[in-house]
Amino acid sequence: MNIVLRNNLILITTQFKTLNAQWMRDFLNHHTRGMLFLAKAVLVFKNESLKEERETFLRELSEYYASKHDFSHEFFLRSMLKYSTQPIKIELNKLQEAEVVKVNLYAYDKNTVLITLKHPNSWVLNYLRSQLEVYVEKGTDISLVIDVSDYKAKSRLERALNKRHILHYQVQYTFDNHFVSRLYSDFASFSFGDLCKRQDNNEKIHHYTVLECPIGASQDALKKSYKKLTKVYHPDKIFHENPHMIKHYTQKFQLLQEAYTALRIVS
Repeated sequence: MNIVLRNNLILITTQFKTLNAQWMRDFLNHHTRGMLFLAKAVLVFKNESLKEERETFLRELSEYYASKHDFSHEFFLRSMLKYSTQPIKIELNKLQEAEVVKVNLYAYDKNTVLITLKHPNSWVLNYLRSQLEVYVEKGTDISLVIDVSDYKAKSRLERALNKRHILHYQVQYTFDNHFVSRLYSDFASFSFGDLCKRQDNNEKIHHYTVLECPIGASQDALKKSYKKLTKVYHPDKIFHENPHMIKHYTQKFQLLQEAYTALRIVS
């Protein structure tokens, strides 16, 4: 493990084994709402209501780190507490072979979706909860029931499912041939086909996700979302010196153009 105290965050690099230590899991489980999943990392933001849990975590982290490097725990803790209001980024320092996690999707109807894991996996479930929490009706350690009765919920679900890598896990979603037709039964004119076999429909789903619209959205809705997002991600609008941010905005702008071109109907 290595800890770097920066002006804008506490950066912790560690192995996945340490990430699964009970004191680490307790802290992250408390902060599901304020946690952002990144590539091979999680970013935890400050939550005033969880101040005590955060300080407990920093104390346990300091004790663990000091024991590994043989120096004063109390001195290091005082240094960390000075950064206690900053986000905490925890990233893996080793690229391990991705472990496949299978997640099944089932649509009872257009209003309700059941997400089920074959085996308990708190990391994948925490990711799904962090993205869909306001729509979760109930859940267990291997399942979530999601209310998708409005189009915003459906769009949020699509964006959540579009992420396939969570820490060192690779998520594989499975669903039956009727999943999308049940979920989007309001859009009877949209041809779904067999999504398990047809690549073209998978590409359509991706385009709708990029435009942040539900599948089968009207041309007016697509156009409105496209105009709004291109204003946000247009490269000329970037006032940032970080080359990675410029690259990210440029790629997003290009994806928006490709998606809108693929889905719009030219009269």
